[in-house]
Amino acid sequence: LFSGSIADNIRLGNKAIDDEKIVWASREVHADEFVQKLPETYNSLVKERGAGLSVGQKQLISFARALAFDPKILVLDEATSSIDTETEQLIQRAVDRVMQARTSLVVAHRLSTVQKCDRILVFHHGELREAGTHNELLAQRGLYWRLYQLQYAEDELENPITTAQNQNLNLESGAVG
Repeated sequence: LFSGSIADNIRLGNKAIDDEKIVWASREVHADEFVQKLPETYNSLVKERGAGLSVGQKQLISFARALAFDPKILVLDEATSSIDTETEQLIQRAVDRVMQARTSLVVAHRLSTVQKCDRILVFHHGELREAGTHNELLAQRGLYWRLYQLQYAEDELENPITTAQNQNLNLESGAVG
């Protein structure tokens, strides 16, 4: 984000994106909920790099921008990193909305970000190791399954692997949805 209003940060100088579209996009990704609480709503000033806003709020403004611009291809890099669980759920809803009806390339370590993707590619040490849907990759019980187990072991899977093994597991996943 840059110095300017919330609206300016969503519009990015594109005059075709009017105030109505800014508010619509913000509502679609749930950014409107916090923007309406700001003293000057969409005219509230943002400092350089979004100083004064939370990581989640900055993400939501970025998602509103993406939705307002309506790209055919969307690239998301670690959309849910560095946020708490509650914010992650809000961001995940925004990600799901922004990815609708477009090709998306998603780089993620948190699997909640890619579970609904049509195709998930799992990379390990820069090498493609697995590919498939979320359910197909879980059924393979490979690297993706292990990462899933690390993140959700207590909830859904049996036989969690030990902490010592977990510390040696370093995965990267990319998805095309």
